[in-house]
Amino acid sequence: MIFFIDSADLNEIRELNDLGIINGVTTNPSLMAKEGIVGANSILEHYQEICNIVTGDVSAEVISTEYKDIIEEGHKLSEVDKKIVVKIPMIKNGLKALHYFSKNRIKTNCTLVFSASQALLAAKAGATYVSPFMARLDDWDKKTCSSFEMLSDIKTIYQNYNYNTKILGASIRNKDYIIKCAKLGADVITAPFKSLISLIDHPLTDSGLKKFIEDFKNFKTLN
Repeated sequence: MIFFIDSADLNEIRELNDLGIINGVTTNPSLMAKEGIVGANSILEHYQEICNIVTGDVSAEVISTEYKDIIEEGHKLSEVDKKIVVKIPMIKNGLKALHYFSKNRIKTNCTLVFSASQALLAAKAGATYVSPFMARLDDWDKKTCSSFEMLSDIKTIYQNYNYNTKILGASIRNKDYIIKCAKLGADVITAPFKSLISLIDHPLTDSGLKKFIEDFKNFKTLN
């Protein structure tokens, strides 16, 4: 399973990259603003810094909603680095842009996906990745269709028709979401630093390590 960190914090990205547990990065305008990155040039420069850290794909989100503007913005983003994946919202103009970029061999990530029907359209349009938003869907309406049912449906549809679009589980709340996505066969997940680093933790590991250290100290004392 491929792990992306959902962040624009260079320190977080470096730490997880050094641990060898992330393959790439996803970002959005909100994450950029959180790091104080404003202005078109500063944002492009920040994307380049991120690309310099990781070896895998880096999703960079457009803020435009008109077709021509999405295309123009997407080209600017894709020119920053070959690792850049143009992140496009699931809207009508977004679908048209996905199709355009697919024909021009520019990688894309269709974001803000909340149903299997949207994911099907994204795959038909040629998206490289599709990002179903897990926790956000659960917050909205867990009774009708949980995010895990949605992901399972997407997986089945893609397998039925051999779509090459990769399923990227997004809006990950905690490590339980990550493990469930892995069990359901998501190709990729993207999660915040806190959720990814929490995969390390288990109380029995902590207690076991504490006992090993105590036993070693006692052994040294006896000798």
